[in-house]
Amino acid sequence: MARVFNFSAGPSTLPEKVLEQAAAEMMDYQGSGQSVMEMSHRSKVFDKIIKDAEALMRELYNIPDNYKVLFLQGGASAQFSAIPLNFMNGTGKADYIITGQWAKKAFQEAQKYGDVVAAASSADKTFSYIPKTKAEDFREDADYVYICMNNTIYGTVYKELPPVGDKVLIADVSSCALSEPLDISKFGVVYFGAQKNVAPAGLVVAIIREDLLGKARDITPVMMNYQVQADADSLYNTPPCWTIYICKLVLEWIKNDIGGLAAMKERNEKKAAVLYNFLDSSKMFKGTVVKEDRSLMNVPFVIGDDELEKKFIAEATEAGFVNLKGHRSVGGMRASIYNAMPIEGVEKLVEFMAEFEKANTK
Repeated sequence: MARVFNFSAGPSTLPEKVLEQAAAEMMDYQGSGQSVMEMSHRSKVFDKIIKDAEALMRELYNIPDNYKVLFLQGGASAQFSAIPLNFMNGTGKADYIITGQWAKKAFQEAQKYGDVVAAASSADKTFSYIPKTKAEDFREDADYVYICMNNTIYGTVYKELPPVGDKVLIADVSSCALSEPLDISKFGVVYFGAQKNVAPAGLVVAIIREDLLGKARDITPVMMNYQVQADADSLYNTPPCWTIYICKLVLEWIKNDIGGLAAMKERNEKKAAVLYNFLDSSKMFKGTVVKEDRSLMNVPFVIGDDELEKKFIAEATEAGFVNLKGHRSVGGMRASIYNAMPIEGVEKLVEFMAEFEKANTK
């Protein structure tokens, strides 16, 4: 059958060129006579794969030399525990901004390990906006301030970073990773689960300023100790080799086919505008996020009629637009239009939505 347009929030669509290359190299990776799935992570062949992936990541994000790039397991959710265990070890205080479910889960996990407060929250309006903060909203002695940069479920994104001064800023950028340029030097830690924009599930990338390492609590599990992982060059144990390989291919695609992150941002802005412009003009479909905080990656929308929304999702699926159902916690619909979603997919979705609105308007 023909490939569908996959609007899943993750695992999500991958570039077709990457899938084709992975398929071509499945049985024999570059003359090694074996698949990346079955080769030793200690082999010279894989050593080149992981080093090339790191070099590409550093180049695309322009990562300063005093930052480590780690390829880890456990997904972004494991970092909810690892971050306070590694970094909340000065005053034992941390400030979190709650902008959605994943920030809330990270906040709740961190509370197990110290004095953790919500410096701001957008829960009062179902996380439909990014709360504005001032320097005085954050405690002077907080070990770090934590944000979720792009909120997958609710479709909001930080356009401006919170004014944290010289405090360490830590960001989960899972659902906007590599979608546009990002000044890594403004953060102490940036991390992201790969399955939304970078690779299949099973990999998390952590970019950590070196001076923050080496302060993990004694109770920190060895697999969550970033210093241990950094000392072992992400090879303390068997890493997710296949996923790192796909990550490398995606990074090559971003560099060579797209032209880097500035070009990727321009591409993503054009793509998102197609959908947002339709939502703003539609009498049936409505976006749920305030305009100034709209994500380029995740676009939630509603009709306001449960039965009509079920009908829309069913007919859209039948037409080849899959995984449009909103997260179970909020309902409605959501189109995740990550890097690999072609503009054609969004244009055809909008055409389908217009036809559905015409057919179901009395």
